[in-house]
Amino acid sequence: MAMLDLAFISGSEIVIVVLAVLLLFGADKMPEILRGFGKGMKEFRKVTNDIKREFDEATTEVREEVDDVTAEVRKNAEEASSNVRHYIDDSDIGKDIKDIQKDLKG
Repeated sequence: MAMLDLAFISGSEIVIVVLAVLLLFGADKMPEILRGFGKGMKEFRKVTNDIKREFDEATTEVREEVDDVTAEVRKNAEEASSNVRHYIDDSDIGKDIKDIQKDLKG
């Protein structure tokens, strides 16, 4: 991210601020003030990156947990479906269904 994007200040606003600082404090103080501004922006960028990194780490952990739960639910659903199919195939209901399908086909 550019320094200007982080501070939400456009180029013309920077020029106005620099001119105001120049008029208020003079050319002698200008490098010191701009250096302080640069350090402030550097610190702001560092804090922003730290927050982003922590957020990414936290969401990664949550995503992994959701993926694990999803896989477990999918596995259990497949097992339940398989158990129901075996029960139907092995029961009289399954035989009746197969007989009805044969009768309908021909």
